[in-house]
Amino acid sequence: MGTWLGYFERFGQKFLQGVGVTLELTAIGLGIGFVLGLLLALARSYGPKWLQALAGGYIAVFRGTPLLVQLFIIYYGLPDLGITFSQNVAAFLALGLNSAAYQAEYLRGAIMAIGKQQMQAGRSIGMSKWQAILYVILPQALRLALPSWSNEPVSLLKTTAIVFLIAVQDLMAEAKRAATATFDFVGVYLAVAVVYLILVFGLDLLLKFLERKTRIPGLELEMRK
Repeated sequence: MGTWLGYFERFGQKFLQGVGVTLELTAIGLGIGFVLGLLLALARSYGPKWLQALAGGYIAVFRGTPLLVQLFIIYYGLPDLGITFSQNVAAFLALGLNSAAYQAEYLRGAIMAIGKQQMQAGRSIGMSKWQAILYVILPQALRLALPSWSNEPVSLLKTTAIVFLIAVQDLMAEAKRAATATFDFVGVYLAVAVVYLILVFGLDLLLKFLERKTRIPGLELEMRK
């Protein structure tokens, strides 16, 4: 046990640097995914048929293929077409583009759960279709989506571990370096697993707090009717 805990003393600074990169990957990937996912959700909910089909195709491709394959195509494949990204940028793009496909479905489900009468109410007071979406539908839908959407940040944080395969210096990369230096792969990876567990637990608490603060009283009950 002493040796196992000693890894935090010996490699703690490196682990902290890796945690910083992991959190950065999570935040930026989640941000890219949210913006693109919201556009995809709106396209599937309100766009013309060709745009709905395009958005649906994107979601099917990115949900139906492994993130690792997407990451390798962006980092190793695109240079053949003259498009080159650094390790970190490739990781941001892969995580963001993949997350967008999942976030789109969370957001679309919430948008569709808002009753049609909400749109009718907005149009009846002179709003255009997109004004009603922006000022009436989305504020309710985003709050309604939070309980299910909150799975995505937690999942994405854990998923970032694969980017060490393209030499991004995240927490997993630092763990591999420490394990190679000590030859105690079980001990080091157990130590890093504890770090991931703490990060996930902290993020989960934050998301539950946000969910409580943004809950719309009575809306969930209304949705069940």
